Amino acid sequence: MLTEHSAQDTAPSPDTPAPARQGTWSALRPLVMRLHFYAGLLIAPFLLVAALSGFLYALSYQAEKIVYRQELEVPVGDSIQPLAEQVDAARRTHPDGTVTAVWPSPEDGATTRVLMASPEVEEGKSLAVFVDPYTAEVRGALPSYGSSGALPLRTWLSELHRDLHLGEPGRIYSELAASWLWVLALAGLALWAGRRRTRKRALFLPERGPRSRRRTLSWHGSVGLWATAGLLGLSATGLTWSTYAGENVDALRERLGATTPSVSATLDGTDGADAGHEGHEGHGAGHRPATRTGAGIGIDRAVRIAAEAGVEGRIAVSPPTDGKGYVVKEIDRHYPVHQDSVAIDPANGAVLDTLRFADYPLLAKLTSIGIAAHMGTFLGLPNQLALAALALAVVALIVWGYRMWWLRRPGRPVAPGAWRKVPATMLLPLAAVIALVGWFLPLLGLSLLAFLLVDGARSLVARRRARSA
Repeated sequence: MLTEHSAQDTAPSPDTPAPARQGTWSALRPLVMRLHFYAGLLIAPFLLVAALSGFLYALSYQAEKIVYRQELEVPVGDSIQPLAEQVDAARRTHPDGTVTAVWPSPEDGATTRVLMASPEVEEGKSLAVFVDPYTAEVRGALPSYGSSGALPLRTWLSELHRDLHLGEPGRIYSELAASWLWVLALAGLALWAGRRRTRKRALFLPERGPRSRRRTLSWHGSVGLWATAGLLGLSATGLTWSTYAGENVDALRERLGATTPSVSATLDGTDGADAGHEGHEGHGAGHRPATRTGAGIGIDRAVRIAAEAGVEGRIAVSPPTDGKGYVVKEIDRHYPVHQDSVAIDPANGAVLDTLRFADYPLLAKLTSIGIAAHMGTFLGLPNQLALAALALAVVALIVWGYRMWWLRRPGRPVAPGAWRKVPATMLLPLAAVIALVGWFLPLLGLSLLAFLLVDGARSLVARRRARSA
């Protein structure tokens, strides 16, 4: 992504590196520049793939509405059929399936979605049966995945973004990209902000004029500045789904008491949980067998009781299983604060437990909102357009970075061994912080170690050549 801001721009301009000054930044600047150069040069291909696949994923929400219009939309009728009849229609069409959840029609002209565990779809996915709520006619069935019910198009793009359709080994690419994204963004921000300028405008807006390395650097730096906050957010939320760093993130959240709580639907009063933590397509939840959607009070009355408890709107209903009751949960991803849930006794309609989003720990709330923003569901279309723009910004930053590297030839970047110029009183604490971060983000730590070994080897070779000369 962001590549090295060379110190060899000798042409006078209002935006040139500040002269070396004694102090913390003057000692660290060569090291930060070297890190930015190596990481930008070698990690950029992974970021490019992640950005392009993420761009396509951000647009997939709107594409789904067009591609699957037959399943998602119906003409508005006069009256809505009972939810139990809609579920029965889905069962009759797919008798081998077991209902695991029901998403009632959330708005006029939208179908009801009945999710099933079925041999018709691969493990880890559900069969979504779409039912006309006005006629109880089945409109079609499609594989569905993840907490937002991604259909085949979005699921395919999500898996491309996550692991390139290579399975678990492919997740290394996305974790490597997410691990380095925040480092590149912060290093680039520090280098760009640390340059001397005669006009403050040059910090925020790119230069005009003939094509040159200086103008390319101006675009690279100013666009990177505006994109930094979004890049940091994508990196932080992306790491929560990674393989190795994700385990450390989950452990940290658990220690801080920041895990997403779940409503207890256990009928005997013992602790139980029906809802998992937040997921996303490609990282999503499996399903649990469910039975007796019409037993006891029935699904329609369960939905009415949930509405009386304040859980309504866009909801998902999990039918009762052995020892557990109905769970009705708000799933409005456009507004993540709409995530209240209630558990209901299927025998008599008593409310077993209620969980409000307001009662979530603060970090759990922030995680929920961050994940919704990363997935493109927060506020809907504006979020998706912002993600698409951010992905294109990353692509542009990478192209500009490689262009600067190419235009510098045969100029020499910052000399290897920059870390040796950092005072020991500063280097030792910095090394401790880097070691801690490297342990928490293993792929970042291993790749950074590889960079240091390469840099050290180049420094050793350069010194031997200097002695022989």
